[in-house]
Amino acid sequence: MGQHIRWQAIITFTGIALTLAVLTFLAFSRTTVTVSETGGTYIEAVAGRPQFINPLLAQFNQIDQDLVTLIFNGLTKVDETGEIVPDLAKNWEVSEDGLSYLFQLRDDIRWQDGRLFAADDVIFTIELMQSADFPGLPELQELWQMVTVEKVDPYTIRFVLPTALPTFLNFTTVGILPAHHFDEITASELLDHPFNLAPVGTGPFKIDTINTEFARLSASRFYNGLEPRLDSLEFRFYPTPQEVLTAYEQKDVLGGAIPTEAEPIARKIKSLNLYHAPLSGYNLIYFNLQNEEEVPFLQEIEVRQALGYGINRQILIDQAVQGSGISTANPMLPWSWAYNLAQPEPEFDPERAKTLLGRTGWADIDNDGTRERGDVRLAVTLLAPANPVKIAVANEISRQWGELGVEVTVEIVEAQLGERLQQHDYQVALAELSFFGDPDPYTLWHASQIENGQNFAGWDNRRVSTLLEEARIVTDRGHRNDFYFEFQRIFANEVPALILYQPIFTYGVSNQVYDVQLSLMITPGDRFRNIADWYMITERTIEKELQLHEVNE
Repeated sequence: MGQHIRWQAIITFTGIALTLAVLTFLAFSRTTVTVSETGGTYIEAVAGRPQFINPLLAQFNQIDQDLVTLIFNGLTKVDETGEIVPDLAKNWEVSEDGLSYLFQLRDDIRWQDGRLFAADDVIFTIELMQSADFPGLPELQELWQMVTVEKVDPYTIRFVLPTALPTFLNFTTVGILPAHHFDEITASELLDHPFNLAPVGTGPFKIDTINTEFARLSASRFYNGLEPRLDSLEFRFYPTPQEVLTAYEQKDVLGGAIPTEAEPIARKIKSLNLYHAPLSGYNLIYFNLQNEEEVPFLQEIEVRQALGYGINRQILIDQAVQGSGISTANPMLPWSWAYNLAQPEPEFDPERAKTLLGRTGWADIDNDGTRERGDVRLAVTLLAPANPVKIAVANEISRQWGELGVEVTVEIVEAQLGERLQQHDYQVALAELSFFGDPDPYTLWHASQIENGQNFAGWDNRRVSTLLEEARIVTDRGHRNDFYFEFQRIFANEVPALILYQPIFTYGVSNQVYDVQLSLMITPGDRFRNIADWYMITERTIEKELQLHEVNE
């Protein structure tokens, strides 16, 4: 009896112990679960390789510009409407005469190494650009050499200009360098400085790793702005733009800029979202008005007008540009406050073109398809850059003008197109211009810019030059428009060049990447304007503790 009771007691005790063990296991056991969260690494294919990840030297290489966009900030930046807005500067004031700009700088900005940003960094950057041996863009050097820079206090700077310059704020978008990373450097030493491949900026992303195959960036913990949702970015370098799409098809990358000629293929890839945005510029045909010996007939307004009426811009866009363009004939861009909506756009009118040519004595006397006047044939050589799209545009223009009785020879040039334009060493040329900020067209069409400026057409119109001068000395936009509207009217009548179309940038990104948005773009680097909002849905495995809250016996 006693023994029986004793075994029952042992069994009972053991049962209680087992129950407690089970309950203890349930109360404190762990299991693995998978949760979704935002972040991820966006990998993009780009054509080429970086050379100078330095805002003072990046203008010559698109990849450098892309990286500079992510790593550096300027005093100002261009927003999605093309306006200049504060960046490292909080605000600025302009004197009534337009000669003095007082900038208040932000005092809460840190470089990616943790050091504070201040006025000394701005002065250092500008003094490099002012140097006689500055190896960067000549336009930067020429502008800043005219400007006097004064440090008012650690976070206030004054710029003084010799004459009013409405486009001055455009130049304040250039990225600022950290003075403490350059020990008594001269401007000529910039090209060989290790900083160019190990940059330190104030932007949202910093370089972690870079080599000949890729560059990896991560979010900067010192960035004082909207924190990126992506964990990191990676750029993979490929020899040509055509290989960008191939890299996506092979699942090596998640996106990249889509060359115009590859867009029909890209549209068929279901996993690839295509984003489009107009680029702030236009393609145009320059007439060389300084080459009277070779093409004397281009000095005649009626001939230039006829060539304008003979261009079918929509055919150019639909066929040669694969739809990646917006027709325009105005030297002011449609988004600009200086654009005259009432200015008539010239229409494609080949019959009117033929009438104008016939009225000025041009006729196909020998029936060989080309018009003559006396012993002069209506023949031109059209210069075009060695780019598949530009070549297609040039060939289509040749075809369209050929139907008017104009003989066109297309000459393809490599890197020397700019030099040929500068020297007025051409007859007719296809080129592309980019703009941002203030719409002042002085450098493009003022007579003083023919010899050493960007008036590549050599257009010498006294009234236009006066209008562009007067528009520079007033600050009221309404008053300036009086000058610019008349300029547009004269331009449309005299046709020193033919504005053809505004290009469209096409960006392909995997549908795994969310919240990508494009707006007006000054350069392709502006595709990253809202990159802080981009994210990918990733999965993370964690251990989760399970607890028993209620036990039923």
